[in-house]
Amino acid sequence: MATSDVDSVTVSHVVAMPFPGRGHINPMMNLCKLLASKNPQLLITFVVTEEWRGFISSDPKPDNIRLASIPNVIPPERLKAADFPGFYEAVMTKMEAPFELLLDRLEPPVSAVIADIEVRWGVGFGIRRNIPVSLFWTMSATFLSMLHRFNVFSQNKNIPVEFFDCGDQISGISSTDLADLGEVFKGNDPKVIKLALECISWVPKAQYLLFTSVYELEPQIFDSLQAELPFPVYPIGPAIPYLEPEHNCSVSAAANSIDYLKWLDSQPKGSVLYISLGSFLSVSSTQMDEIAAGLRNSGIRYLWVARGEASRLKESCNGEMGLVVSWCEQLKVLCHSSVGGFWTHCGWNSTLEAVFAGVPMLTFPLFLDQLPNSRQIVEEWRIGGRVKTEAQDEKLMAREKIAELVKRFMDLENSDGKEMRKRAKERSDLCHQAIAKGGSSDTNLDNFIRDIGKAATF
Repeated sequence: MATSDVDSVTVSHVVAMPFPGRGHINPMMNLCKLLASKNPQLLITFVVTEEWRGFISSDPKPDNIRLASIPNVIPPERLKAADFPGFYEAVMTKMEAPFELLLDRLEPPVSAVIADIEVRWGVGFGIRRNIPVSLFWTMSATFLSMLHRFNVFSQNKNIPVEFFDCGDQISGISSTDLADLGEVFKGNDPKVIKLALECISWVPKAQYLLFTSVYELEPQIFDSLQAELPFPVYPIGPAIPYLEPEHNCSVSAAANSIDYLKWLDSQPKGSVLYISLGSFLSVSSTQMDEIAAGLRNSGIRYLWVARGEASRLKESCNGEMGLVVSWCEQLKVLCHSSVGGFWTHCGWNSTLEAVFAGVPMLTFPLFLDQLPNSRQIVEEWRIGGRVKTEAQDEKLMAREKIAELVKRFMDLENSDGKEMRKRAKERSDLCHQAIAKGGSSDTNLDNFIRDIGKAATF
């Protein structure tokens, strides 16, 4: 579609409602920035809880994106991983009423809503208000397909989740994916799984479905979902901050005592292992100490984002070969020429950033979709290796094994490593082609803007 075709469509007002967590808010905001850049006449109201508004209010954004807030659904001091089931339930039960009150006050009238699938009530709200709802999924299309097919199977067979046996056969889900799904179910609170599946059950009642993914990364899954669902399915590309690499995010580099980008500038090409195990769940302090010892013993260069453990680990890890920080601009780091590998928890946003940057991964899944993401990285795309194979495996990994593993992974002369890096570069090229003018993701964004523009005129 030509640019003039998109610009001729005026969508007066879209409201975006992300799930209140960093792994959801960041991709939703990046999606909104893409839409705003495509159609500057589009007004987007981005709705977050009061706590999250405080976190992101100073972040750069286009003039046609404005923030609005609703009350916190749970006291901020309880927003911890240990209370995740209570927080998850509160999102499902306490956010809808204040969101609806907010929409009554917004001007101009709302013409479309983009809602995170995991707020559960987004589609029902749209049906009551006669407002088209586009659901947004912040994990892989593969994982959504697994959950959707399980939902259909369990509803048809009237099988409760707690009685699910991964030995069961479900049409459209491989035995390997079923085993992963069984691990996801066993490793998470039953209340969370039940609520998550309720969210998935609303998907067929939406008007559009948006994915932060690239069609070429999961083509068979997207074809299958589009054949099953009665509305457009749009992989809009990686919703990562590639539009604005010059901008800092909500924490500045000044938060670190050492400038990590200057440190990276001084390292040889492809020599640094970047390590980040996510912002929500992490590993025990004992395992962190084993990782630290293994890295030191390996002799490889590394940049490690250790978040809350950073201050404790800096004394033993910082030096000529390694640097520990509490935060960094991850996409900028992954795109740096000195970075040759990424030890990751396999969150979908991190996975997409690594694919975009063409960096191979060492997978260390901890939670929910991270296990199937790990399998996708290692077995389907073949652009990584495993540190651990099970998301729920709590066995301590010894420093000797860590040292051996990372040393082999970062060996740039190894023939297997060369092939893996070649494939990572090919995946990166697919991403860049998709978001370029006329690519699959670029076209999907144009078509989505056209579609919601038409819906808003009815």
